Amino acid sequence: MTTMKRLCLITLATGCLAATAVAQDAKLTTTELSVRVTSTAPSMAGQRAQLYVREVALPSTVVGGKAGADKVVLFVHGAGTPAEVSFDVPYQDYSWMAYLAKAGYDVFAMDTTGYGRSTRPKVMDNACNVPPDAQAQYVPKPLKATCPAAYTQPITTMGSDWDDIGAVVDHLRALRGVEKIALVGWSQGGPRTAGYTARNPAKISKLVVLAPAYNRTGPSAPPNPFPAMNGPMTSQTRADFDANWNRQVGCADQYDPAASAAVWSEMLASDPVGATWGPGMRRAPQVPSWGFNQAVVAKMNTPFLMIAGAHDKQVPPERVRDLYADLGSPQKVFVDLACSSHNAMWERNHALLFAASLEWLQKGTYNGQSKGEFKLGYAP
Repeated sequence: MTTMKRLCLITLATGCLAATAVAQDAKLTTTELSVRVTSTAPSMAGQRAQLYVREVALPSTVVGGKAGADKVVLFVHGAGTPAEVSFDVPYQDYSWMAYLAKAGYDVFAMDTTGYGRSTRPKVMDNACNVPPDAQAQYVPKPLKATCPAAYTQPITTMGSDWDDIGAVVDHLRALRGVEKIALVGWSQGGPRTAGYTARNPAKISKLVVLAPAYNRTGPSAPPNPFPAMNGPMTSQTRADFDANWNRQVGCADQYDPAASAAVWSEMLASDPVGATWGPGMRRAPQVPSWGFNQAVVAKMNTPFLMIAGAHDKQVPPERVRDLYADLGSPQKVFVDLACSSHNAMWERNHALLFAASLEWLQKGTYNGQSKGEFKLGYAP
């Protein structure tokens, strides 16, 4: 493995990027960016925030600072795990970002406010803001005893997430000189990416979402006012992480324990404060969601690939089939991925998932088809 470093400072109308790049292997270059925004998150509205963005690309993909049309991809995370952990696992060939980058894409991933390496609102440093039933894990550190929530409103919302995504999308469009980019999401990254696209279709070329958290009868607009929350922040220990994954195992050797260990190591590295709480925690805002229902998706026209793990118990495949049925896009595909859970990109069948996403980004098809429901990875 070779290592290469470069430093740069790029200033654009949408913010300022400070970048350090290190080659992950002999060909790919990884660059870490910070996009500055004025936050619309309720817990820090009007304050400046920095959004962490990671780029993975071949040097030949970006020429003169520009990328080819339809070659820029942005990954958006789900409800708890930040994007760089979700999509760039440093284990064997498990990095989804690296897979697409090696195929010639300029690949980015972002953390919304409150996640990973992006700005964490100060209320997240108070362990009292974890729901009471989870606080026992924090005693004796950082809590001496359980306590009521010190902050009872949402830390961030789906609306503030869309604003964060919009800032990064506009930044990348200007940075790489393209009109549109593609979005790839996971879980709550469904309402994040598709909800944003429904409101900004001229900026997005294609959508790929694993386990989109779709609710056909969900609200179209946020509540006014937001109800009080008794703990607006979620947390996850390694024991929680393992238990949630193991309840979704339906096949022998569905996942590699070494891959799981690599994910968890990256999870703690992305949250140095949470790593010191109890046995080591991953923290995230509990985000109220809206704007990803039947009425919204029926009006969409963006090409949309959706994938569901056959054993997913967090977003069951039936909910993803609902999305396929309700979606107005004429170019849409539903893929049922065998022997896979909610964490399909970290499991044995990850290469099948990655290949399906690449064909969609390149051609707008799966297995040569631009519309339909398909099974992938099942025995003939």
